[in-house]
Amino acid sequence: MPVQPASARPPLFTWDFAADPYPAYAWLREHEPVHRTTLPSGVEAWLVTRYADARQALADGRLSKNPANHSEQAHRAGRVGIPGERQADLMTHLLNIDPPDHTRLRRLVSKAFTPRRVAAFEPRVQQLTDRLIDGFAERGSADLIHEFAFPLPIYAICDMLGVPAEDQDDFRDWAGMMIRHGGGRRGGVGRAVKRMREYLAELIHRKRADLGDDLISGLIRAGDHGEHLTENEAAAMAFILLFAGFETTVNLIGNGTYALLRNPGQRALLQESIARGESGLLETGIEELLRYDGPVELATWRFATSPLTIGGVLIPAGDPVLVVLAAADRDPARFADENTLDLARADNPHLGFGHGIHYCIGAPLARLEGRSALATLLSRLPDLRLAESPENLRWRGGLIMRGLRELPVEFTPEKMPERASSGQSSGAPSDR
Repeated sequence: MPVQPASARPPLFTWDFAADPYPAYAWLREHEPVHRTTLPSGVEAWLVTRYADARQALADGRLSKNPANHSEQAHRAGRVGIPGERQADLMTHLLNIDPPDHTRLRRLVSKAFTPRRVAAFEPRVQQLTDRLIDGFAERGSADLIHEFAFPLPIYAICDMLGVPAEDQDDFRDWAGMMIRHGGGRRGGVGRAVKRMREYLAELIHRKRADLGDDLISGLIRAGDHGEHLTENEAAAMAFILLFAGFETTVNLIGNGTYALLRNPGQRALLQESIARGESGLLETGIEELLRYDGPVELATWRFATSPLTIGGVLIPAGDPVLVVLAAADRDPARFADENTLDLARADNPHLGFGHGIHYCIGAPLARLEGRSALATLLSRLPDLRLAESPENLRWRGGLIMRGLRELPVEFTPEKMPERASSGQSSGAPSDR
């Protein structure tokens, strides 16, 4: 494949690119599918954009998740990975380790974070969903990011972890500092991570003396052949479930709702299916929304432990590799009509939650929250519509995640039944 002149390459990581990266990714897929670039942080990394290459890279054991295989200085400065995680002693989670440590830790965590636990949580997710919509349904307008998509996964994962209701607004504040960092100064993220780490250490200590049915208690109990999670591992896992899980779900709900509002024919089909009490189109629709404009634009950091070839390109040892999930999931070599939203798409092995041993452990919870959020929004607010022109919407400028800063909408106000006041005007929805 002939090398294209630098002047022909579309610009990456600009604000225009953040609003619609797909044309640039299409160009890279066709001309430079494994492309070396300088990231906004100054780190040089390889972008992998074709579906077949992406699947290979995501499952390749020579691509390590451990930042020790790259630059210690870059990680310490917060230029790779999650800012502040090293300083807060939160490194021992699934996004930073390789087998055999990864195998052991995932096995133990899976004993606590089970499909059965997620399924049993469905009524609480529905309750949270309805309560949040209650907060703006009578008004006829809302910002669906800040009033709905953002708080829903925060309160849900706090409930699942066992964070007391009176502490959940602190978590919401810390999460807000993380999600607002965009592409600018990231000191606020480090401070939020430190505060969250201190809180989790205290909470784990308390729960060891009084175990319950929550996920943190499950992490403390998890054991296999005499192996147990250390307190530090339990804190790191609770942290990453919250940090990685909440923003993924925020963007699944936000991007998904936006895609449906931009594709009224598909949205109408889904509303009709939900009204008939059917679940099939909602389930395939969530998978299609994950493919079409998913919440994770680039897979998390990987580092070559030895020279390897991807897509015919030699990657030197030590170089960072970023698999571009957003590009791979619109590869016409794998997906027919790749730029078309088709909620009934049957052949849809998207990479929205990754692939291989690092496949997202929180995927069942994100899917559950996405189904509840979209089905309830479309049922209760059937004429939901954008309150701002698409070109005026702002997208966050971070590297890994893809999501809107706000999603202003309008709708016919919903008449709410009279009910007794709970005496709680703000904070986490209660009615436990």
